[in-house]
Amino acid sequence: MMIYNIIRYKTKGLGMRVFGLSLFCLFTLSPLYAQDKIVNPDISYAGTPRTCEIGGIAVEGVEGYEDYVLTGLSGLSVGQEIEVPGSQITEAVKRYWRNGLFSKVSITADSIVGSKIYLCIHLGMRPRISTINYNGIKKAEREDMEAKLGIMKGSQITPNMIDRAKILAKKYFDEKGYKNAVIDIVQHDDTEKSNMVSLDVNIDKKEKMKVHRIIFDGNEKLSDGKINGSIFGKGAFGKIHEAGKLKNFFKAKKFTDERYKEAKQALIEKYNELGFRDASIVEDSISNYDDKHVDVYVKIDEGDKYFIRDITWVGNTVVTTDYLNAVLGMKKGDVYNQKQIDKRLKADDDAAGNYYYNNGYVFSNIDPVEINIDGDSIDLEMRVTEGPQAHLNHVRIYGNDRLYEEVVRRELRTKPGDLFNKEALMRSAREIASMGFFDAEKVVPDVVPNYDDGTVDVNWQLEQKSNDQLEFSLGWGQTGIIGKVGIKFNNFSIRNLFGKNKLHRGILPYGDGEQLGFSFQTNGSYYSSLSANYSTNWFGGKRPNGLSLGAYYSKQSDISSYYRNNAFYNNYYAYAGGYGGYNPYAYNYESMLDDDKTMTVFGASLGWGKRLRWPDDYFQLSAQLGYSRYMLRDWSYFYIHNGNCNNINLGVTLSRTSTDNPLFPRRGSELTASVTLTPPWSLFDKKDYSTLAKNSTSATYEDELQDMYRWIEYHKWKFKLRTFTALTGGQKNFVLMTRVEMGLLGSYNKHKRSPFETFYVGGDGMTGYSYGYSEETIALRGYENGTLSYSSAYEQMMKGNNISSYNAYAYDRFTLELRYPFMLGNTTIYGLGFLEGGNAWSNAKDFNPFKMKRSAGVGVRIYLPMVGLMGIDWAYGFDKVYTSQNGAQSKGGGHIHFILGQEF
Repeated sequence: MMIYNIIRYKTKGLGMRVFGLSLFCLFTLSPLYAQDKIVNPDISYAGTPRTCEIGGIAVEGVEGYEDYVLTGLSGLSVGQEIEVPGSQITEAVKRYWRNGLFSKVSITADSIVGSKIYLCIHLGMRPRISTINYNGIKKAEREDMEAKLGIMKGSQITPNMIDRAKILAKKYFDEKGYKNAVIDIVQHDDTEKSNMVSLDVNIDKKEKMKVHRIIFDGNEKLSDGKINGSIFGKGAFGKIHEAGKLKNFFKAKKFTDERYKEAKQALIEKYNELGFRDASIVEDSISNYDDKHVDVYVKIDEGDKYFIRDITWVGNTVVTTDYLNAVLGMKKGDVYNQKQIDKRLKADDDAAGNYYYNNGYVFSNIDPVEINIDGDSIDLEMRVTEGPQAHLNHVRIYGNDRLYEEVVRRELRTKPGDLFNKEALMRSAREIASMGFFDAEKVVPDVVPNYDDGTVDVNWQLEQKSNDQLEFSLGWGQTGIIGKVGIKFNNFSIRNLFGKNKLHRGILPYGDGEQLGFSFQTNGSYYSSLSANYSTNWFGGKRPNGLSLGAYYSKQSDISSYYRNNAFYNNYYAYAGGYGGYNPYAYNYESMLDDDKTMTVFGASLGWGKRLRWPDDYFQLSAQLGYSRYMLRDWSYFYIHNGNCNNINLGVTLSRTSTDNPLFPRRGSELTASVTLTPPWSLFDKKDYSTLAKNSTSATYEDELQDMYRWIEYHKWKFKLRTFTALTGGQKNFVLMTRVEMGLLGSYNKHKRSPFETFYVGGDGMTGYSYGYSEETIALRGYENGTLSYSSAYEQMMKGNNISSYNAYAYDRFTLELRYPFMLGNTTIYGLGFLEGGNAWSNAKDFNPFKMKRSAGVGVRIYLPMVGLMGIDWAYGFDKVYTSQNGAQSKGGGHIHFILGQEF
């Protein structure tokens, strides 16, 4: 009987030691003579390898895995013939090591029975990660690390994982400008958990690397100043700027490899733009100035400046050469501007290539080719490949899980079978973004040309967002805390209200994009209001015709005469703001209540709107029929103090909206022109109201007032325009918003001016109506709420004129506002700085747009999906206004204004 050595593969630490079988090719197994089964056989290395059949495979040392999973990794199987010793066992061990999950691998022969061998695989699992601690970085950076490094709790740790994590972390901080960052990952055994380790990711970011000096060599045609830029503009060297210079105070100064690469590309593009088509960087280097700064050296070969000598077009059969030359806008003698050529061929909205795109030629191409270069002159040949016209095949919509597909699809200008049109595609994207149900920043069509059949597929990958709004706000007024609760459902479906198997959220049906809103506002005994409204932009679901319904109710009580006549109340605005030593918190508001003096208002409205096709389909015409009833009882704030006043009116509005994004517009405009008319009651009743003011002391005066204002009459004109212009390129850019706004409340009879529907001008201008829907609030930041209208009314009183209201009958407002976005998407945040001017007039004939109250300030806006738009502004008013009945004037001064709700 021969004795067999044990077949064994062992490991030590993280390295591999292979014993026994790696040398088996030098030895042989002696045949079995004396018995059929040998347990734990020793292997003799002196003989020739023997062929055995695997009779069984066992696995030891690993829990939580089925044996067949682990044996499958080896590549060995029962019934397989192997040579002992031989290469199959060696390869099996290598497979386990390549898997990376094991810290120990060995294979032994448990027994040999006849020609069968029974193997046992001994494995040791690498430990798993129990905790990961990031040290030396901020929370936001830690979140980025967790996403980028690929190390997760519960995963098994491997050397490759640690090395890869260090490389990724170093790359991340290099991109952030921390080129000297040191990353160390330390592994500790977890004493509380078996075969578990904790990782400490220790990061020392050091200082951000900045540019100390930029040296340009060989630039004769383009000076260092033009390359580096000035304090008022950027240069040709991208985002690489020297630190420590005043002109770069507001510019990026950190240095990264990516920025440097982009800067060199931008420099060459600038030279090409100026006609230096051969410009190149022949040498560049980066050297460390100190631990925080680098010096940059760039040597430039500018080459010659080139001009256009001739432009010819070939291949154009659909469009004339004269038209293409006119669109290109370049001629003989012009500088050979490669950037401008590309823009006029493809990039601009009115580029030559877009004519083809807008007429279905998706497969068209215009390739400018330099066919002749003579000295500094270049002949260009514009080679046009028109191809066939393409029609739309499939138009697919994804991501609208809370909105019926038909609601999205009806906004599209791209439908299957239509001729492909780029303008229609971009207009469709704008309409979907304007719906408010999707992330407007991600509404981008995916155009897929089908070259086989000459058609185009359009896929809309939409990201749904919740745009229902819940409002809960607290404010401070003359009579204490004012609370408001409101809810607005923007995806309501009235047809599903009683339907079955429809989209419902609890008991509320949704899916049709209709709006349903309720609000309640109160400050206890003094004031309360309730409103409800419903609207849809697609009444009937077939045409873009709007329908709106609304109803409201409010009741307001007065303050007792003791407080109203008290000295501090004579200064109305000091009272409201708590100035002059008066502290409104110290008074008992219940004792101020005089509920015998009230104004109660209720009303309803019915509106209709239609999208127009002329002058273009951005226009919409709408009309609204409204009725309000004002019930006054000893109410001292209007010309009339008692009685019931009725207001039935018809409003007509022409509007146009072409903005590209409802939350942060970068381009386009918003225009609204409206007129609201009541019947001219004074023309019907044939009464003479001119004598009423002369008999204000008569016993019938109050009765005459009630008779005069039983039916309110007026004509109200308003104009609003906002424009948006992107000042820089890219997604995050500066946007200039301009605003022109004015309004006038006129009368058919100068002796019967309406005390209602006036303008309450100044302050934050929270959208809507105050005093129970009897006056319209207009913002003018930098001044107290209502001060401009009050000041104008007081001027009239000083002239001895009677006034129908303390508010204004005409106003204007002009704004320049510079905006910059900090965050875009479902949550949008942007900052702003503004210059603003405007005024209010108690008598419309005194309207003077050049007589303005000026202000300036800064602010921020935040849009949250469930809340809507919120904001805060600080503004300073530069001009004086009347603030009390004692004739005192004061500057608007500094004020903080809060914004809640959509602005216009």
